[in-house]
Amino acid sequence: MPAFLPIDLEPLPTEHPDRAAASRPDAGIFSGVHDEPVTSARNDAELAREYISHGELSPKSIANLQKELYRFLTWCREEAKKTFQQMNVADLNAYKEFIRNPPPEWVCTTKWPRNDPRYRPFSGPLSDTSRRQSMIAIKGLLAFAEHTGYLRRNPARLVRNVRAPHAGRITRYLTPAALAYALAAAEARDADSEAAARQRARDRFLLIAFAQTGARLNEIVSARMGSIYSEGDGRWWLDVLGKGNKPRRLPVPPATLAAYRDYRRAFGLLEQTSRGDHMPLVLSSRTRDHVRVTDEAASEALKAIFQQAAGEAAARGDGDSASMLRQASPHWLRHSMLTNHANSGVQLKTLQDTAGHANIATTAGYLHKTDKERHDEILGSDGKGIL
Repeated sequence: MPAFLPIDLEPLPTEHPDRAAASRPDAGIFSGVHDEPVTSARNDAELAREYISHGELSPKSIANLQKELYRFLTWCREEAKKTFQQMNVADLNAYKEFIRNPPPEWVCTTKWPRNDPRYRPFSGPLSDTSRRQSMIAIKGLLAFAEHTGYLRRNPARLVRNVRAPHAGRITRYLTPAALAYALAAAEARDADSEAAARQRARDRFLLIAFAQTGARLNEIVSARMGSIYSEGDGRWWLDVLGKGNKPRRLPVPPATLAAYRDYRRAFGLLEQTSRGDHMPLVLSSRTRDHVRVTDEAASEALKAIFQQAAGEAAARGDGDSASMLRQASPHWLRHSMLTNHANSGVQLKTLQDTAGHANIATTAGYLHKTDKERHDEILGSDGKGIL
């Protein structure tokens, strides 16, 4: 059984000398060699920690990098039984295949904290897209190791990237019918205790907010109560911090505002607060303390709604909606909002600014007819009798 031991991958303090690539006289693995390393890392884990500290990353990016590097460091120790200096191209290709379908002892569907003995690095097989991102993180780490002199040669240079399928248009979105099932499921939840009532109101707010603002999961979870506000002209806004720590201001529709007020009342708060309120926007329903939920907890709450809604859709004979909902993740709500507006005539530049896309071509991927509309339009045209 592999040992999933804690590894300190927290970013180094700002004043730490390695953040400025300073070296000590006794540092590095090539002492006595003319090209002295510019790192004081004494082992692979220390180098990984230094690498995480090297860039100006958002908390979300740091957490993702820590996850990927923990997996790789643990695999090096437990499976390959090699250090970075001993790695070769074949080893890295073996890891690339290992994460495609990790062994059962590496997998747990419950996301325990990394210091919990029940923690496992994977929740299941990785898609090609996830494998690609994982290998990008590892190749970045080994390139850093080479640049600092920790490695003399970098075998990752010879490892090909995972080819991930690229969809020209966005297909992972929920139709209005599927969204209606999800909203009905959220509203039909039992509220036989104060905690259950708080959870129902909070999850309903999350569902509506994601579906109507197009925000990313982390953007709403990391926001503050004061991030929803009006400037006195009847227009309501949600301030979020997007990728690259870029701020965006999202329009808040009336239904989202009403759900926000219902949610606050369920937690014993006033309907509205000031822009200076730093209380977390998304609160845990398990305690009266104002504790922010994690991205994972918010995601699981919405997935539970989707699964309940899928059951109701199936019971009503709506197989299409049931299939969508069974596969859906919270990010589908963002796709749903952007797809709906793109196909309702909203200008792509407006949607680009709202979505926070760096390239308008990304936004254009939402501009398409549904498959059913395309099917009916083709079969209903004059060209249907071509044969």
